[in-house]
Amino acid sequence: MDIDNRLDRLITLDVGDRGVEPLYEAARLQQGGSLVGAAADALLAVPIQGTVIVTTGSVSRAWLSPDIGENDGPSGAAAVIRALVLARRATCVLVAEEALLGSVGAVAQAAGAVPVDLVTARRANAEGSLATVVLRSFPVTDAEGPAAATALLEEVEPDLLFSTERVGRNSNGIYYSMRGQDYGMGRARVDDLFDEGRRQGIPVVAVGDGGNEIGMGNVASAVKAHVPFGADGSCACGGGIGAVSTADVLVPAAVSNWGCTAIVAAMAARTGDARLVHTPAMEARLLETMVAQGLINSTDGIVDDHVDGIAPETHMAVAELCRSIVAGALS
Repeated sequence: MDIDNRLDRLITLDVGDRGVEPLYEAARLQQGGSLVGAAADALLAVPIQGTVIVTTGSVSRAWLSPDIGENDGPSGAAAVIRALVLARRATCVLVAEEALLGSVGAVAQAAGAVPVDLVTARRANAEGSLATVVLRSFPVTDAEGPAAATALLEEVEPDLLFSTERVGRNSNGIYYSMRGQDYGMGRARVDDLFDEGRRQGIPVVAVGDGGNEIGMGNVASAVKAHVPFGADGSCACGGGIGAVSTADVLVPAAVSNWGCTAIVAAMAARTGDARLVHTPAMEARLLETMVAQGLINSTDGIVDDHVDGIAPETHMAVAELCRSIVAGALS
């Protein structure tokens, strides 16, 4: 549909000059159509009162402290959680490092979801009485990751896994930043969870902007060819920064948060429900919350309301443009 294609074009406007277009083109060719639209369809296919595991949160300066996270990812994940609760009465389990769980949970709460335990979330969603989110930490060692992945999947039995701005390991098992730095210290091995989910046939939707995130295995050749430090031999381990984890739907965006903003707009267009739209006012509130939580603008290495070095006015403008694109489909 035209709405989906317009949203695709909007979120790949590479104002940060990160080189996302080749990743988008490769992913769209593979998908055979709009990426935002495919992601929205997958999220709306979650059964009423179904369960979705959502992950975000990037430990950004782990060699200094594992408590430092970045502000691209949490607000987008929060917008998706809100939309899933409103559209599907879904139980959303937000997974991150223990060190970052409080901050990403606070962002989800600022979007309207109350942190509760799994039993309470399912009761609330059965009643339709309260928007909730369940917070779960995940291990930060290679040894613990696989068993933790199996256990969590068995416990919550998710209908879908959703990742945004979540760094995944490369072909040599190393987590790299976009600058080719080892990012593995203090990082939860969440890609074990997503890889196991794929093996079990659970649908996976992933959003990323740099080539090093979960899902970017879908476009590995494009990452190697077009992303700085993406080619084999570009990093100390002999590989590149490209993540090997794959997804059923991959949405490369100029900023990962923008990908989520567009996905929930496409969900709103499909349902006619304006409540699902991530508005400029909500974006402003979540940016303020992330500053209060000490999440950093990782590009500039400072706590402020710029994301990936891009001013807050731009992020609010993207939200407004998404709302404008879908306005005609909303009741």
